[in-house]
Amino acid sequence: MRLATFPMEKAFILYDADSLCDAGLTPQIAPSWFTVDFWQEAGAILGQATGRGTSLFVLAGDREWVLRPYRRGGMAARVSQRRYLWTGHGRTRAFRELRLTERLYHQGLPVPRPIAGCVWHHGLTYEAALITERLAGVRSLADRLPTLDAPTLYDVGATLRQFHDAGLDHVDLNARNLLIDDTGHVWLIDLDRCRLRRPGRWKQANLQRLERSLSRFLHADTRATMIAIERGYNRIEG
Repeated sequence: MRLATFPMEKAFILYDADSLCDAGLTPQIAPSWFTVDFWQEAGAILGQATGRGTSLFVLAGDREWVLRPYRRGGMAARVSQRRYLWTGHGRTRAFRELRLTERLYHQGLPVPRPIAGCVWHHGLTYEAALITERLAGVRSLADRLPTLDAPTLYDVGATLRQFHDAGLDHVDLNARNLLIDDTGHVWLIDLDRCRLRRPGRWKQANLQRLERSLSRFLHADTRATMIAIERGYNRIEG
């Protein structure tokens, strides 16, 4: 995987050049790929996952991708749901998330393969969207609660420990950003605003945020579920 930047009119695209270039090294991608209309006209929308901004599952040739637009939440959304302050394409949320995902992917950590990110420059602001490879047969930790067994919860904790050991501070660690596939393999998604850091209190803050998230999906036994996850995180066998 090799990331490259492709400017086009008022848009900038960061993409995997190894998979999105032809034999002449011409980028086979355009800003329209990051819009809903493009995939609707192609009849290639497979479904969607709801969140702050609806993510689309799309069929790109023989591959399935996830298209996620960037949307603001909280008080900032009252000013603009789509626009962010422009300080250069390299500092946009899409480019930073794609580069972070690519770095973790190359380390062998369980994140979706990054495909491309696009930002549209509008004077002092920009809009953005991200494309990643769709993971097969996954459901969120939230959707699988409360039926998960102790070994799977252990694996959730062990996976989180891998990311923390790599220095990843996931600022929105919740039960919807942890995915589990049909084989029990655990994945972590949505790295927007996340960063790599030195060891510190942020690790415990991540776990506390996850526990608060679990309480919204479990009517009881939240602490017991978190203890099972913490056993995996701390690699406590038995």
